[in-house]
Amino acid sequence: MFLPRSVKVKRAADEDKSCTAKKNKLSSGRSLLEETTEFQDCKSVGTETSASTDNSSGIVQEHTEPAAADLGVAPLGKDSQNTEDDGSVEEPIKSFSKSQRWPEPGEPVCVVCGRYGEYICDKTDEDVCSLECKAKHLLQTQAKEKQLASDQPTDSQAEAHLLDTPYFYKEHSFISGLRDEQVENLKLQLDIAVQGQQVPRPIVEFEHCGFPETLNNNLKNSGYEAPTPIQMQMIPVGLLGRDILASADTGSGKTAAFLLPVIMKVLKEIETPSALILAPTRELAIQIERQAKELMAGLPNMRTVLLVGGLPLPPQLHRLRQSVKVIIATPGRLLEILKQSSVQLHGIKIVVVDEVDTMLKMGFQQQVLDILEDISHDHQTILVSATIPVGIEHLANQLLHNFVRITIGEKNLPCSNVRQIILWVEEPSKKKKLFEILNDEKLFKPPVLVFVDCKLGADLLSDAVHKITGLQCTAMHSEKSQVERTDILQGLLQEKYEVIVSTGVLGRGLDLVNVKLVVNFDMPSSMDEYVHQVGRAGRLGHSGTAITFINNNSKKLFWDVVKRVKPTGTILPPQLLNSPYLHDQKRREQQRLKQLQNSLVTGDNIMDIIKKHNKNNSQR
Repeated sequence: MFLPRSVKVKRAADEDKSCTAKKNKLSSGRSLLEETTEFQDCKSVGTETSASTDNSSGIVQEHTEPAAADLGVAPLGKDSQNTEDDGSVEEPIKSFSKSQRWPEPGEPVCVVCGRYGEYICDKTDEDVCSLECKAKHLLQTQAKEKQLASDQPTDSQAEAHLLDTPYFYKEHSFISGLRDEQVENLKLQLDIAVQGQQVPRPIVEFEHCGFPETLNNNLKNSGYEAPTPIQMQMIPVGLLGRDILASADTGSGKTAAFLLPVIMKVLKEIETPSALILAPTRELAIQIERQAKELMAGLPNMRTVLLVGGLPLPPQLHRLRQSVKVIIATPGRLLEILKQSSVQLHGIKIVVVDEVDTMLKMGFQQQVLDILEDISHDHQTILVSATIPVGIEHLANQLLHNFVRITIGEKNLPCSNVRQIILWVEEPSKKKKLFEILNDEKLFKPPVLVFVDCKLGADLLSDAVHKITGLQCTAMHSEKSQVERTDILQGLLQEKYEVIVSTGVLGRGLDLVNVKLVVNFDMPSSMDEYVHQVGRAGRLGHSGTAITFINNNSKKLFWDVVKRVKPTGTILPPQLLNSPYLHDQKRREQQRLKQLQNSLVTGDNIMDIIKKHNKNNSQR
């Protein structure tokens, strides 16, 4: 059977609930079973003929009945009458892929031909576009299953048993056999720092988690050969159901680190939806869902739904009704759907907030809190980002219970894989300096990502770069449509563009693995944003270079720049180090620290504090 996305099908009250097939309203009055049989015969013989029961082709007869049964269809009866009474006209299920349209950005994609995945195959939960592609997909799946069964019959039985039993994380014997000093030495070498009670030891291989073989194969097919430091520590903590506050370098593998606990948490859950993942941008949400589908492939009843703005709402609402396990959403669209009472979150067992520092800032903070209010208090919560300021840690103390704090590398410092260059450039000279960098054979490594602070600046600078240098250049900002933004991202990954001038929309979360050079044309408004933007040049362990232009327009950040960047070994310009603004900010911070120390109550100063307090009260 198919589960259509864009049409809600009304059914008779006494119909079998397991049958979720979409009924055809055919002008000829034939049943969908006859139509499907006709399609199977056409596919086998190569010509369009009417449905037949001829046994001359063993292949046709072998696959015609199972395909029809898979669709779970029956001749139109009460359902067709109800549909006519309601006055709604339903579109017939598409028989051939060539009659299906191509997908819009963020829409499901057919696993066979790449067209719009309008339907869901009930046997595999994969997206398909037509009866033709479903038949091909089922044949491919059957062939793979037979091959696996013949190669590893005992493994297949063990796999089925593992999927049928509840999953509980148990520390692997290899990890248990390590001495405490060996584990501490491993954490020290990998810069893994943890805070919390009874924190489990880090894993060394994915096999130490006891995942189903299907999931292990998906990890290998997705390029995950060995866990990164954040994955080594975060996965076992997440599998134990503990709340987590995690920070690590950009591009360190945080997405897989929270997706694996999500998958194992909801794999056996019956109530849907069971998991919620929140992301600040559409592009990041789309990327997370793509990775989730790669890791969930072949696992039973694992369906996702993408709820983001910029895409039509009705298909997303209909997808919600198809027993989806994992919701991946931006806060605005999810709140819009919650206000319509189109989804209930009381069954959510695990919540992930990606890029938590952005999500919990002004504008997103209240939205996230409103969403969490609709979820039961016994759920697991994971907060993840590259930077977690002190204010966010305080808020996390309210949201999380008995949580584990995981930090990889120096907290809130730029990615160590990126060589940072800070240049003092006055405003009138910025364009000239950028053109010099783009013409430098040693520095210029396309595609180059140039960050600016406003949308108009992105458009104007993009035009100037193309006009002066002749390089293929485009602008990226929030006023671009979703189609344009997706095309630009695809062009960036396919090296269609040599330079992309962007606002902060490309500064967070996205895996732009082929970017080796980032230029901060305008200094970001905060050091947290600086850390994220610089990290675009160091994804997944790759090395890169980040060049930042700075001048007195960024004077409020001078002391923060010195504190964050100088420890990495970066040479800072003398105009910055000798700036009176820098020395003034340093002096003020030292005064604040001194006052803080004086305010601490100790045995030596407690009497002085009491006398001062009494004196102030008497003066009032």
